[in-house]
Amino acid sequence: MLALHIATIVCIGLMIGVELAVSAFINPLLWRLGHSAQVEIIGMFAARLGFVMPFWYALGLLLLLAETFVLRHQPHVILLWASIGIWALVIVLTLLFLVPINNRLARLDRVTPAEKALGDHHRWDALHRVRVLALAAAMVLFLAAILN
Repeated sequence: MLALHIATIVCIGLMIGVELAVSAFINPLLWRLGHSAQVEIIGMFAARLGFVMPFWYALGLLLLLAETFVLRHQPHVILLWASIGIWALVIVLTLLFLVPINNRLARLDRVTPAEKALGDHHRWDALHRVRVLALAAAMVLFLAAILN
């Protein structure tokens, strides 16, 4: 059980850290660059993270489900179910709202108007900040469940 706890903490903790770093550090620095540089770098980030994150999100959900199965008879299992609910909702909302924007950003080219691309990026970032808060809430609920 300890190995599962560690694996879950590391998996979802690192993922939330990456998501927070994008929102709190990377994007604000990108906005200081010239428009063409922003568009180029945004496209690279969107492609790279857009490839990796679906697997990472799914693994986090699977680990939370495994935790819930293992701890199903514990009194704080409701916190795990709440964490799973938030995590699953984040995945659904990501697929509906963030992925389409990310896919457009990943396909940026030199002929895409910078204003359109940067507008998409700012819209994505606003939604992403909400996602980071929801993921952090899911992590807190998970930690509260396993530490009780």
